[in-house]
Amino acid sequence: MSAVDPWDSVLERINDGAALIGLDADVHRILSHPTRVLEVAIPVKMDNGKVEVFTGWRVHHDVSRGPGKGGIRFHQNVDAHEVMALAAEMTLKCAVVDIPFGGAKGGVRVDPGNLSDGELERLTRRYTIDISSLLGPDKDVPAPDVNTDARVMAWVMDTISMFRGEAVTGVVTGKPLAIGGSRGHVGATSQGVLICSRAIFHELGMEMAGARAVVQGHGKVGGPLCYLLSSAGMRVVAVTDASGGVYNPAGLDTLALADHVGRRGTVDGFELGDPLDPGKLWEIECELAVPAALDGTITAAVAEKMGAKVIVEAANGPTLPEADPVLERRGIVLVPDILANAGGVTASYFEWAQARQGFAWEEGIVAERLRRIMEQAFQAVWNRSRDLKVSMRRGATAVALERLEEAITFRGLFP
Repeated sequence: MSAVDPWDSVLERINDGAALIGLDADVHRILSHPTRVLEVAIPVKMDNGKVEVFTGWRVHHDVSRGPGKGGIRFHQNVDAHEVMALAAEMTLKCAVVDIPFGGAKGGVRVDPGNLSDGELERLTRRYTIDISSLLGPDKDVPAPDVNTDARVMAWVMDTISMFRGEAVTGVVTGKPLAIGGSRGHVGATSQGVLICSRAIFHELGMEMAGARAVVQGHGKVGGPLCYLLSSAGMRVVAVTDASGGVYNPAGLDTLALADHVGRRGTVDGFELGDPLDPGKLWEIECELAVPAALDGTITAAVAEKMGAKVIVEAANGPTLPEADPVLERRGIVLVPDILANAGGVTASYFEWAQARQGFAWEEGIVAERLRRIMEQAFQAVWNRSRDLKVSMRRGATAVALERLEEAITFRGLFP
């Protein structure tokens, strides 16, 4: 997590968007506070017989447009303000792609790499019970996030199902196919980033074939994305992660890189490229830069040295507010996270809908509906940013706030 308070960063962007569109003052005040913040102590019996107590959170930012939606992350640096900020970003993201969810997020302060499988399962199940009052297909639907996956979601679903005495398949998304997961969910965030990359290149009159790309992160999003960009004809010239980086101006062999990461757990040491200091990634001259790691990596100083013509944000909150005016001054076009990485929550919406229908969609249907929703969202943001003569980030925030204002106004206040 960055040194800048992430909640303050989100509020800064909400405040800016509110001023831009003349948002109703009462709606602005509502969206400036999370609806609820639950903090829980999570005692877990470790393999050595001792009990460790971890801290976890589940936050609902705004649920005017539907049930809360947002991932659960396990990370040693997570805190309440980070989870609040991520929940607010989910509120905006769901509104941008116009799906019937509000914003939620969960987190546990833990390094899961230090836990055995048994400890991880006990932690997940105890955390699930501790936040269970907030969860449900019509209340709050978690999904995987940083350091969580389909297996963790299976434990969450099973815990809620056992607790309630019935199968509650719609309580989480990102589940294994065997227990109600959706075809096409894996890789949907990466697909959404590719769709937005194609769209922005088209609008700017740029060719993807032969263009250079750099990617920060080679995890659940960055890994598949490297292959997708390469398949689209781009040269992925550099990739970094927490342990190192690799550079090849002719383009990296993304399949061989994926095999290397599968064996070594890092891009560091990949033999078909030169070692790269991760801190130098953004300085590489290229057409596309994709931050696909954690938040706060593009600061104002980084923006001054950015070598890309276009940035498409695959991570949540990778660019600090201080960097936005620098990028604008330098003519670097940015497709913001609340649009670019919304493929994941859109696929989660599809999984939730299938669970409620009790009917699984074919993978082709999932892919086509994902493409359509992402393209429509991109066009709405592009058009609004042109109308307002502002950046795509500000245009996306404007689209989201206008849709939220409509929902909040129609629902009114109770009592």
